[in-house]
Order: sequence, then C-alpha cells, then structure tokens
Amino acid sequence: MLIGNSLKAFGEYVVKQSRTNLTKKDKNVSKELYNSIKYDYKVSKNSFELTISMADHGKFIDKGVKGSESAQKAPSSPFSYKKGINNKPSSKHFDKWIVKRGFSPRNSKGQFTTRKGIAIAISYKVWREGIKTTNFFTTPFEAAFKRLPDELIEAYGLDVDNLIKSSLL
Repeated sequence: MLIGNSLKAFGEYVVKQSRTNLTKKDKNVSKELYNSIKYDYKVSKNSFELTISMADHGKFIDKGVKGSESAQKAPSSPFSYKKGINNKPSSKHFDKWIVKRGFSPRNSKGQFTTRKGIAIAISYKVWREGIKTTNFFTTPFEAAFKRLPDELIEAYGLDVDNLIKSSLL
C-alpha cells in the first residue's frame, strides 16, 4: 500500500501546488487551465501508473515560448514562435482574455472601440516577445518527486528529468 499512498500524495500535492502557482502568478484568468489539472493513479501487482493531465496550453504556460525576435522570456523553452506570418498566435484567443482582464479600448474621443484591434496588437506582441516561463507545474512536480520514498524510486528506476519531459511534450 506504500505505492498507492505515495502516488495519491504525489498527485494531490502536484495538483494543489500547480493550481496555487497559477493563481499566485496571475495566470488563472479563465480558470480553464486551473480546473483542467487532475491526477489519476493505478497500482497493480508489478507496476503502477500515475497520470497528471491538464489543458494543452498548460505546457506553454509552464515552459514558456521563445518569441520570434527574442528568447529572453523563455530562454530554455523547447517551444518557440518562428518568423513568418503563419506562426503567429491567433488574435481570437485573446478576445475573452481581454474581457476578463477588463480592458476597454477607447479612441481619442473617449468612445469605446472594438476589441479586435487590441487583440491583434497583443497577438503580435506575444509572437515577437514570447511567453514567460512560469514553472507552475514543473516546480511542484520536482518537489513532490523529492518527497517520494527512496525505496519506490530505486525499485522502479524513476528519473525526474525523463518523467517531466514525457509529461510535458
């Protein structure tokens, strides 16, 4: 039962801390990613399985994305925007974000304007500069791994670097 208890504690810790990190780092605007972080585990006679899942865009928030003109925000990220018009993030992804953040674009006369222009500008900035690395998931995963019993790590030959790579890519 050591394995089952350890996996349950591992999953609970990673989920709770990942969610907390999203909130602390102000990356919890729509709550979609926050609510999508879950874990499941199975233990059988000769093996075990632990699955931690989240929305697809979570890996980009965690590892960051290098911009087309600068890698400063995510220098060690495996993800990057390339130069070229077809690789820009779509402005439609920023529409709801703009509303939830409370941006109300106005023209020089103080009249409200459409969100489309500001969404395009944000999309362009993200494409050029990238997305900053947060490690909202990686940090608690590594901390939870260090807390696993040594017998479990040795018995199954677990390696944190390979686990994280397979988890996020």
